Amino acid sequence: MDTSWKKEHRLKEIVDVLGRLGRAWESGSLACDLRITASIESPTYPSLSPHATMKATPVDEIPKIRAALRENFRKGITRPLSWRRHQLLQLARMMQENADALAESLALDLGRPRMEAYFAEVGAVMDRAIICAQKLEEWTKPESVDVPDWQKSWSPTIHKASKGTVLIISPWNYPLILTLQPLYGAISAGCCAVIKPSELAANYAALLAQLVPKYLDHSTYRVVLGAVPETTKLLELQWDHIFYTGNGRIARIIATAAAKHLTPLTLELGGKSPVIVDGTFDIGLAAKRILWGKINNAGQICVAPDHVLVLREKQEELAAAFKAAYDLFYPEGALNSTSISRIVSDAHFERLKGLLERTKGEIVFGGKTNVKRGFEPTIVKNVAEGDSLLEEEIFGPILPLVPVDSVQEAIEFVNSRDHPLVLYVFTEDPKTKKAIIEETMSGNLVFNDTFQQLSVNELPFGGVGESGYGRQVLKYSYENFTYDRACIDVPKSAEPTLELRYPPYTEEKLAFFSAPLKAQIPELSLVNGNGTTH
Repeated sequence: MDTSWKKEHRLKEIVDVLGRLGRAWESGSLACDLRITASIESPTYPSLSPHATMKATPVDEIPKIRAALRENFRKGITRPLSWRRHQLLQLARMMQENADALAESLALDLGRPRMEAYFAEVGAVMDRAIICAQKLEEWTKPESVDVPDWQKSWSPTIHKASKGTVLIISPWNYPLILTLQPLYGAISAGCCAVIKPSELAANYAALLAQLVPKYLDHSTYRVVLGAVPETTKLLELQWDHIFYTGNGRIARIIATAAAKHLTPLTLELGGKSPVIVDGTFDIGLAAKRILWGKINNAGQICVAPDHVLVLREKQEELAAAFKAAYDLFYPEGALNSTSISRIVSDAHFERLKGLLERTKGEIVFGGKTNVKRGFEPTIVKNVAEGDSLLEEEIFGPILPLVPVDSVQEAIEFVNSRDHPLVLYVFTEDPKTKKAIIEETMSGNLVFNDTFQQLSVNELPFGGVGESGYGRQVLKYSYENFTYDRACIDVPKSAEPTLELRYPPYTEEKLAFFSAPLKAQIPELSLVNGNGTTH
């Protein structure tokens, strides 16, 4: 950022860019998780509910909210582990006691089936908040460091220190878990937090704003509602960490604003998560598992399978298996089912229809829509480079099949694009698994299933490159909001070992400190990945 800009020019720039991105999204040309609308004078919040309008947080109140939280952090309110544990259990109670209301809000905003709301969001947050409460002592315990004998008396220790007052900006597509998963990390770390939910999940955002002060300490955790003006004001302020879930375009704006204050970030972004199918894994089961991953929230999730790279001779078999799985899932058709979400907005709906209209691939089945923004899961085969379905993250229930002639060609296809958040591979071949592990990059790697990596509490989740940086889930969420604070305590008794450091500098002292430079460095012959010997 150009430091010669005046404050008002920087603010105008952020507002302008956010507004242009919002308008791009509304026109259907921008696919992203976090949809910041461009309605500045009188913001409204589109939803499936006719009552989904909210009163935005007054912009002039936002700096006061941040200042109050910072002051309360300095007072040490969040420091005691017993206090943090209570807040975490209160978060779990908030999920348990309001499960129906939360599921209803997701149904109103997204047409989310109640089962998906429970297992993917409400239940997961409740379970993980309780685990965090149980693990606090283990995670926060100071760590002693093994050092040479002459430094042992210094008691070298690593303390997990709270970063301070943090900002959490969450998206509309999985608004509950993608808001509260960072929040339980911030609570565990002893941070204060401002939560900015997406205005497109209006019913959920309004409910969250009601529930948080009832269950959590209002002096340390606050919800800010709004769109462009409110988000802009939040980004103008200094935070001790920003956790953003969304897309790379908006992430660049947030990173630019954060850079002004040298604010650390966690960016949980998306991307075109590919699937590779080599035909050695059961094709019918592969199709069933891939389609299930695609239909969650009607494909409106960053870890949805985006496109399938399938060996050319297996494409027809896979397409037929997808049709069989679809008929099993939706015997009366997806548009007549209550087991699939709807598309979040008219703009998204039209964007998806436009992608399908422009594709040069062949529709195997699906593609029908209805006035309630229902969109049938759609399989498209023989999709080639340059097709509309390969331009951007689809973020909907359309799944293109891209035929390739070998696994190596599939690997090269993946490597020629931005690193995905998840790479899915269906194979029983150990050599293929080894090649995928060694020759590709992705945030997560999943063999022979989809979506299920999110259920493994012990594994970190996050991206690499364009798909983001930082990790989350349980301890990894906690670690986002702490830093390793190194500490030593040097006793008087250590003075004899330190005498040589003091002036006057003599030849004897120089010989002592230069002795390590005369050590013999081992000779080794190494072979790099290209087979070259050094």
